[in-house]
Amino acid sequence: MTEEINQTRRSFMGATALAVAAAQFAAIGAAQAQSGGQAGSSVLAVAPGTNTSFASLRQIDAGVLNIGYAEVGASEAPVVILLHGWPYDIHTYVDVAPLLATAGYRVIVPYLRGYGTTRFLSDETPRNGQQSAIAADVIALMDALRIEKATIAGCDWGARTANIVAALWPERCKAMVSVSGYLIGNREANKKPLPPKAEFAWWYQFYFATERGREGYAENRREFARLIWQLASPKWSFGDATFNRSAAAFDNPDHVDITIHNYRWRLSLAEGEQKYDDLENRLSKLPVIGVPTITLEGDANGAPHPKPAAYAKKFSGKYEHRLITGGIGHNLPQEAPQAFAQAVVDVDSV
Repeated sequence: MTEEINQTRRSFMGATALAVAAAQFAAIGAAQAQSGGQAGSSVLAVAPGTNTSFASLRQIDAGVLNIGYAEVGASEAPVVILLHGWPYDIHTYVDVAPLLATAGYRVIVPYLRGYGTTRFLSDETPRNGQQSAIAADVIALMDALRIEKATIAGCDWGARTANIVAALWPERCKAMVSVSGYLIGNREANKKPLPPKAEFAWWYQFYFATERGREGYAENRREFARLIWQLASPKWSFGDATFNRSAAAFDNPDHVDITIHNYRWRLSLAEGEQKYDDLENRLSKLPVIGVPTITLEGDANGAPHPKPAAYAKKFSGKYEHRLITGGIGHNLPQEAPQAFAQAVVDVDSV
């Protein structure tokens, strides 16, 4: 079956589930104060892969980084920040961003540290991938762009980062969309062994714990990323052009260091920076998130992920979980852009 036929089929099936979910969330409320969308209103239909690039990229000094980012939509519109994960890049949102711009939003899509055109301002800054450092980058970006408050949405590392911003800086986060739910990490909890099947799913984390793994990833980062894409989204028939557009972001000179440090830090095999200790202490308590939230999960997510029931109580504000059907995997925004964009519009409209 061709990629085009597969994408059309997933778009149709995802849209069916989306219509039901949107109606459910609309019952929460129809408030629209300072919002770009209206509760229950539908975003435009789009087939995954319709867009292949952003019109232009911008750069701005923010905190310890010079951050590369795409921006779509009117400058005075309400802001949505979209955060990608590993091993993906801003093209995760290449179809989502124009949908949200059309719905009335200013959309910011930054490269995380270690990706694309984002660079450290100093050679002396540790190439640190710990969770709070990445979240602090988002706050620094918002400060640099003079964005007081935004709806924040993400998947994979981006979902974890959105969780952290919502938990630690709720005054800066109007609402949140998070793929796979609540992902804030606790290093003490990570020291405890998991059942064998769950450990097996994290095979790459243990590979990265070795110097052989660092060297292997440095030498084969594109082949490695393609394998992860295939395992995490087993029913997503992405083509070479789609993969190569994102893989270019992994040529960033800091990409390997950030990736390896992130996974080693999780297992307490690498230390973080002292300046983030207070943030990490707060995160270790696994704080409840109070901003309006929609969590999403694809019905064919092949990556390790918690069950929705395991994290539902971590959200104390208006909350809904949506299962997106049609063979949707881990990279949900790119595989089901209409469903993701609709969730952003709906959660922002509460």
